[in-house]
Amino acid sequence: MSKSISRNLALTLVALTVSTAPASGREPAEQGKFVPTWESLSQYETPEWFRDAKFGIWAHWGPQCQPESGDWYARGMYEEGSHAYKAHLEKYGHPSEFGFLDVINEWKAPKWDPDKLVALYKRVGAQYFFAMGNHHDNMDLWDSKYQPWNSVNMGPKRDILAEWEKAARRHGLPFGVSIHSSHAWTWYETAQGADKTGPKAGVSYDARVLTKEDGKGKWWEGYDPQELYVQNHSACGLKWNWEEGVSRPTSEYYDNFFNRTVDMINRYNPDLVYFDDSVLPFWPIDNTGLDVVAHYYNRNLRLNDGKLSAVVFGKQLQPLHKEAIVWDVEKGVPSQAQPKAWQTCTCLGSWHYDISPYRDNWYKSARTVIHMLIDIVSKNGNMLLSVPVKGDGTIDDKEEKILEDIATWMDINKESIFGTRPCAVFGEGPSTEVDIPLDGPGFNEGKTEPYTSADMRFVQKDGILYAHVFEWPSDGKVLIKSLAKGNSTFSRNVKKVELLGAGKVRFSQTAGGLEVSLPKGKKPSEISLVLKIK
Repeated sequence: MSKSISRNLALTLVALTVSTAPASGREPAEQGKFVPTWESLSQYETPEWFRDAKFGIWAHWGPQCQPESGDWYARGMYEEGSHAYKAHLEKYGHPSEFGFLDVINEWKAPKWDPDKLVALYKRVGAQYFFAMGNHHDNMDLWDSKYQPWNSVNMGPKRDILAEWEKAARRHGLPFGVSIHSSHAWTWYETAQGADKTGPKAGVSYDARVLTKEDGKGKWWEGYDPQELYVQNHSACGLKWNWEEGVSRPTSEYYDNFFNRTVDMINRYNPDLVYFDDSVLPFWPIDNTGLDVVAHYYNRNLRLNDGKLSAVVFGKQLQPLHKEAIVWDVEKGVPSQAQPKAWQTCTCLGSWHYDISPYRDNWYKSARTVIHMLIDIVSKNGNMLLSVPVKGDGTIDDKEEKILEDIATWMDINKESIFGTRPCAVFGEGPSTEVDIPLDGPGFNEGKTEPYTSADMRFVQKDGILYAHVFEWPSDGKVLIKSLAKGNSTFSRNVKKVELLGAGKVRFSQTAGGLEVSLPKGKKPSEISLVLKIK
């Protein structure tokens, strides 16, 4: 029996043994080619449009941006003595009296113009756009059927995802949605606590004591706080990986996550779905994440005449998982090129808007972003860049300047990024000789030595080699050792070399490498230079 026939038979047997009937209390799951097993999902092939795209922009925006105090605010505000706790006391009062549900009510987004923002992102060079569907704070940012705590019922009282999607489609960008809410079960456990010291010592925070009945006469009358905080269970401490001693969620919690996520998929037909989870939501203690992905793939197949164009992301993937979904690396880059398409997600500052990067000038520069992008693309990856959005729905002037600088570089060099593929060797120079391990989901940003003019990255497209050189050499000479005559990796002779933004340049190819003489005068870009080699 051939390998392909054996594989197809195995998949058929798997399909026959997996029930296709919807679980009790769940939205109907789309049936088709994929069933919720890793073996079945491994039939997945990353669509070429995503491999061509290389660069996306993400609006990681929700109610936690309103206080302008950074990421994980809704957890940190219940951690006595933390930065978020102190900011909350100063801005709103004690979390026993003004909880995160009240922060939601403060978030009105009066200046949010999704069309204007997406138009800017496209001009900068984004080839796809991501919006946040929900975060660990458990608030859905759409007209959710299964979560009353949503952006239509409260806060801005607008369907955030619907408006983002309309803007993305209008500007011709594939639309992605990030889903983070599976972790609310443990993430919000700090809200079960109370201060240990001070005048409010022993006074429970709002999540422990509030009930639906307590809302009478208040802005949230008719809503159950426990549907937001989901803390009617014993605390076990934040455990990011579900198998690490987590208090097991209830079947109702799994079903609610499935229904909310499927509802989102069915309403907005996203081209990409990002799960902020190790592998998939609830894996490996429950199959819900696999159930959602199988539904998504089957639905996408049906809507696209049998051609799968969807992309799903998960973190900390093993080889088996990388056959079924796309590996996402958070704030990091692997040291070596990868055989399969992957993505880095990173941010100009803090994931949720924080005033301190603006005030203290620690946003990533356009130079840093572009250098990361070059390295990522040479290793067969894409970059998803979060541009933090303020609670009022705008980005600040320093972020706008960074985006303008990225756009200027893209205007000259975008042909060396979009639609390219990795080469047999991803680069050369000192930076290629150092292995910097990933830390869990990623987190190895900023650990490399500064790039030199000997540090280069290579990509190819349509028979052309693009050599990205990170720094301008002081003597005006670039030596590419990988293009030495007789080198088996790049064996063909060089016929023509251009500097993007400046035109043809003089070169010589010897046994020592390809030596390029750069033109004197104004540089096309101070960020980096790109040589187009035929």
